[in-house]
Amino acid sequence: MAAAGDGLPSARVNDPGTMERLGDIVDRTVKRLPLSRRLEDYAVWTAWDETVGPAIARNARPEKLRNGTLFVRVRAAAWMQQLHYMKDIMLEKLNRQLGREVITNIFFVVGQVSADPPREEPADPVELPAVDATRLPEQALDDIDDPDLRDSLRRLLLNHLRKRG
Repeated sequence: MAAAGDGLPSARVNDPGTMERLGDIVDRTVKRLPLSRRLEDYAVWTAWDETVGPAIARNARPEKLRNGTLFVRVRAAAWMQQLHYMKDIMLEKLNRQLGREVITNIFFVVGQVSADPPREEPADPVELPAVDATRLPEQALDDIDDPDLRDSLRRLLLNHLRKRG
């Protein structure tokens, strides 16, 4: 039983009338973390394919988000030129999808784009979208010294992002 005023729930653990879902507790906890807002910004990776459409998604992939600038790798210079003309439209659509202004600029670079074609419709409606561990911003967890705790938190946050996706 928690002491009054310590910020912890005062209900007994075995009282079924006061039980909470673990997911709800994780949601509240993640929202209180200082990195919560930055993690929400990285939802651009889950929104990319749907927002830009399958043709662009096959030829351009977001690489990183830094200080409001989304860096996007494109397959060829012709794609970079075409997307440069569409940049304002893409900015507006991505920010609308994210619910607030997260991206203030898009910077395109030519390079190899992963061959993973975007799925136009999920094969199984209950299947969760795949989340690549390399897409979680590494610096978001750099302040955690314990490697086991850092790895556990990374898995927890990725799972949380995947379910919110």
